[in-house]
Amino acid sequence: MMVNQALSNLSDMAFATSVAVYILAMLLYFAEFASGKATDTAERGAAEPARATVGVGGVATQEPPARPTVGRLEPEPRKPWSERFGGMAVAVTVLGVLVHAFSLVTRGMAVGRVPWGNMYEFGSAICLVAVIAWLVVLYRQSRSVRKPTTAPKLRGLGGFVLLPATLLLFLSGTALYATASQLQPALRSYWIWIHVSAAIVSTGVLMFAGVASVLFLVRLRSENDPVRPGGIGSRLPSSQVLDRFAYRATVLIMPVWTFAIIAGAMWAEAAWGRFWGWDPKETCSLIAWIVYAAYLHARATSGWRGTRAAWINILGLAVMIFNLFFINIVISGLHSYAGL
Repeated sequence: MMVNQALSNLSDMAFATSVAVYILAMLLYFAEFASGKATDTAERGAAEPARATVGVGGVATQEPPARPTVGRLEPEPRKPWSERFGGMAVAVTVLGVLVHAFSLVTRGMAVGRVPWGNMYEFGSAICLVAVIAWLVVLYRQSRSVRKPTTAPKLRGLGGFVLLPATLLLFLSGTALYATASQLQPALRSYWIWIHVSAAIVSTGVLMFAGVASVLFLVRLRSENDPVRPGGIGSRLPSSQVLDRFAYRATVLIMPVWTFAIIAGAMWAEAAWGRFWGWDPKETCSLIAWIVYAAYLHARATSGWRGTRAAWINILGLAVMIFNLFFINIVISGLHSYAGL
């Protein structure tokens, strides 16, 4: 099948546009994060009781609530700049996801195949899943939070999620870029729909879980440092919230990652006549699975919760990154399909 160059160029333009939109959204998230109040300060302020006044005889009485003004409409208070930045950041992120998805769809239409046949397309798809996972978490949490001060704190995490995604997109569009072309003969199988798509979804969600664990360590250090309060950590949600994000994301996606490895073994048997051959890609994927299984076990064990479990989750993300770049690019094996 011939490559539709017009659609290919349109895909490249949409990809570059999505990167620019993500950068704008990331700056807006960081603007909200920087202009927001520290979490500890906000929680202490919310916990303070109502002011009391001293009445006759020295008895303390609470101030009566202010009476509403009858016959006059009070103007609605304007939202602070932090909330405005956050609302704009979410809207821009949604726009970036739509443009990003359009770039992948047009890439696939240009070549008449799945749009994850090389490192450029694979990295782009991973980032799309990571950003969508963040939007899903934000939507679910914004509907379930009880404290009105919690939603902006959660929204401020968007900049830290978009930062690694934007870096990976930039690397994919420059050093890893590959022109639109047909699949290599070894990849022309229906298994590419099953195995690779499961790997893309798993990697994208695990990227979000790894970011949550890193922020958990930053927040925990701020909570355990009463001498120097404030800083970046004090503006993050509580360590319990961040730990719960990382754990739930890993628990939900672990079956998908397990299925990706099993599907890869079945594809290997159909293509090479064996289920497992200790190829570098297979070995590193198995190591990543073992690390994440150890994280889930450690997180479920009371003695290994907290910092040590978070470091195991970060190690799992490091193995996934090593598997994505070093194994595909540097080490030659049966899975060397980087397209570079």
